[in-house]
Amino acid sequence: MNKKGTRNGLRVTQGEMKMILASAAIILVMLIVKCCTGGGKEDEPIVVEEPKVDLLYGYDRSKYEIHEGVVQQGQVLSSVLDGLISQSRVNRLAEATKDVYDLARNIRPDKKWALFMSVDSLGTRTPAHFVYEINRLEVLHADFMGDKISARIDKKQLTYVRRKVSAAIESSLWNALVSNDIPGALAVEIENIYGWSVDFFHLHEGDTFTIIYDESYAEGERVGIGMVFGAYFKHAGRDYYAIPFEQNGKLDYWDEKGGSMRRQFLKAPLKYTRISSGFSNSRLHPIKKIYRPHHGVDYAAPVGTPVVAIADGTVSKIAYEKGGAGKYMKITHSNGYVSTYMHLNGYAKGIKVGSRVKQGETICYVGNTGGSTGPHLDFRIHKNGSPINPLKIPSTSVEPVKKENMAAFEVIRDKVLAELMGDGTHILKGDINPNATEIVYEDSRLINWNKDIRRNSMFDALDKI
Repeated sequence: MNKKGTRNGLRVTQGEMKMILASAAIILVMLIVKCCTGGGKEDEPIVVEEPKVDLLYGYDRSKYEIHEGVVQQGQVLSSVLDGLISQSRVNRLAEATKDVYDLARNIRPDKKWALFMSVDSLGTRTPAHFVYEINRLEVLHADFMGDKISARIDKKQLTYVRRKVSAAIESSLWNALVSNDIPGALAVEIENIYGWSVDFFHLHEGDTFTIIYDESYAEGERVGIGMVFGAYFKHAGRDYYAIPFEQNGKLDYWDEKGGSMRRQFLKAPLKYTRISSGFSNSRLHPIKKIYRPHHGVDYAAPVGTPVVAIADGTVSKIAYEKGGAGKYMKITHSNGYVSTYMHLNGYAKGIKVGSRVKQGETICYVGNTGGSTGPHLDFRIHKNGSPINPLKIPSTSVEPVKKENMAAFEVIRDKVLAELMGDGTHILKGDINPNATEIVYEDSRLINWNKDIRRNSMFDALDKI
C-alpha cells in the first residue's frame, strides 16, 4: 500500500479504512464471546431444573423433624405419642379429632402414623402435624396451631389402569386369580354380574371368560378394582355377554340383545360355599340312616355365613323345629313360589313375619340347628306346593332395554364388543353416562392377561379364607 492508500491500483479512502477496522473488531468480539460461552447453539433455551421436594403425606420432609411408626398391639394414642408430646396435647388431639374420626377410640394395630415437629433456631421442638392412616385410601390429618388443633380426613389420589383378563377354566377360579396377581375382588364382581345365568357350582372344563375392568392405585399400591366395562363368559357351551348400560337412572348389565342379566331368581342364596348334598327322591339320611326324599340342596358353609333372598318376596314364616329343620324361615314369592331356608343360626336385623325383602338382601345366617351333622344351609323351593330342584328352577328375565333406549344401547354394545375382541377401542364412563366424571388413566394401554384358571366353583376356595 502506498501513501495515497492504494494497493495494486485499488484506492481506499481513510473513511473506508475506518469502517473495515470497525467491522473486524466486531467480528473478533463475537468470536471471543462464542468461545467463552462454550460454543452453544444459537437461541438454545437455558433450562433451570427446580429442586425436587421430598414429601411425606404432603409435607416437606426437610422442614420438620419427623417421628413415624406403626401402632403396636395394645397401644393407645397416649402410648403411641409417649415422650414426643405432652399428655395435655395428647388430650387436645383426641378431643380435636373426635368429630372427624374418633382417634382415641378407633386407633388400631398395624396402622401407620407420623408426627411432624417444627424445630426453631434454639432447638425448641413444637408439634406441627400428626398423621394417621385410617385405611389404604383415607388419612387423618391434625394440624397444631398454637393451642388449637384442626382435624380433617384426606383421601389419597387414585390413579387407574385398564385391564382385560382372559382365562380358560380348568379348576378353581379364586386360586388362579390370586396366584396370577389378578385381584380376588374380581371373582365377586363376576358372580354379581353372572349370578343369574352362570352356575358357578358346576363350571365345566373349557369354560372361558373375558373381563374388562379398571384397577385403582393409591401411591403405587393397588387398592381395589373399579367399574367392569364389559364381560364375556362361555359356560356349558353357551355364550353370555354382559354390557353395562344405564336405564331409569340405574347402571346394570344386559346381554347383547338388550335383555337384562337379572332374572326372577338367583342361582344360589349364598356365596363362597359348596354343595354338600343335592336334590333327591331317595337319599340316605345322615342321622336316621334310612332312605327318604331330600327335596332341597345343602350348601356347606361356616356358621354365620350370610344368606340372601333369591327373589323379591314376603317373609311368611319364622319358626323352630326340634330335631328337624331347626331354625328356619319361608319367603313367599310371585307366581306361586315359596323358598325355605333351614338349620339357621339366626335372622338378619329387622326380619320378621310380614317383612318385604328384596332379591339379594341378607335375610338370615347359616347355622347348625335341628337335625344337622354340621354347619350348612338346607335350601328348598316349592311351586304351588310341590317341591322342585332349586338348581333347575326356571327363571325369566326382568325388564329388557326399553325400545326408546335401544339405539343408545347398541352404540355402547358395539364399543364393548369391539374392546372384548381386542381392536383397540376403549369404552369410557362418559360413553355410558354423559354426566359421569372421567378418570385419568396412569397407563392408557390396554393390558391383557391370559391366564389358565383351574376348573370348579369359584366359591370352593373363597369359604376357606
